[in-house]
Amino acid sequence: MKALVLLLLTTLPAGAQTLYFSAIPDDDETRLIARFGAVADYLEAELGVDVEYVPVKSYAAAVTAFRADQIQLGWFGGLSGVQARIAVPGSQALAQGSEDEEFVTYFIANVDTGIEASEAFPDIAGRRFTFGAQTSTSGRLMPEFWLREETGMSPSELFSDVGYSGDHGQTLRLVASGAYEVGALNYTVYNKAVAEGAPEADATRVIWQTPPYPDYNWTIRGDVDARFGDGFTARVRDALLGMDDADLLASFPRAAFIPADNALYQPIEDTARDLDIID
Repeated sequence: MKALVLLLLTTLPAGAQTLYFSAIPDDDETRLIARFGAVADYLEAELGVDVEYVPVKSYAAAVTAFRADQIQLGWFGGLSGVQARIAVPGSQALAQGSEDEEFVTYFIANVDTGIEASEAFPDIAGRRFTFGAQTSTSGRLMPEFWLREETGMSPSELFSDVGYSGDHGQTLRLVASGAYEVGALNYTVYNKAVAEGAPEADATRVIWQTPPYPDYNWTIRGDVDARFGDGFTARVRDALLGMDDADLLASFPRAAFIPADNALYQPIEDTARDLDIID
């Protein structure tokens, strides 16, 4: 009997008693560690299991970690969430921020360009332009979609130089410094910079914003109930939807989390396929 118990223990999946989660690195790493360390503490208290935040270096690394079962839960963007769920069939989008139903991307310009805010798509042809991460929904997918819709041109045709900053905070810094004249980024990152009085916000202005689209989401692997017990997925969803600590929510920043499901993100998947970002 003892040998059987030992055999069962050694064949349990790694981390069977710990829920590992990560998030796309859409901001500075130090901010992310503080932000999601607090989330881990909250989830651990709510779920009664050990919870550990695993930082990753890129959007692609977050999806890879999910596919490899190094994490079982992820705070993804719209596109990276789609990629994660395709990689692990049966996975589910559980929740989104109340702001994520109608998310937008800001196009910003360095104030020295003289480009003004406009309801019509601005004339930015020939400028130096930076996206965020290559697989970012708000930093690349949707701004590229609307660039093509509004101009009939690809980014490489429209701009004199096209860059990929890696994250929204870096996009803001690059445009503020003049390294790029124009860029596209997550509106919540820009609004937070304005609220905090960041000098980068003073050096830039919002010149256009996209129509709304669904974005960030919590996605969980489809095999967690087998690992943590029946109903665990529902318990995680309830914990996320029940997150009401103002400081915790402000760190995202989100006013609340609301229910989400995979079907909400079909437009993101369709757009990514149209642009050949996913097969």
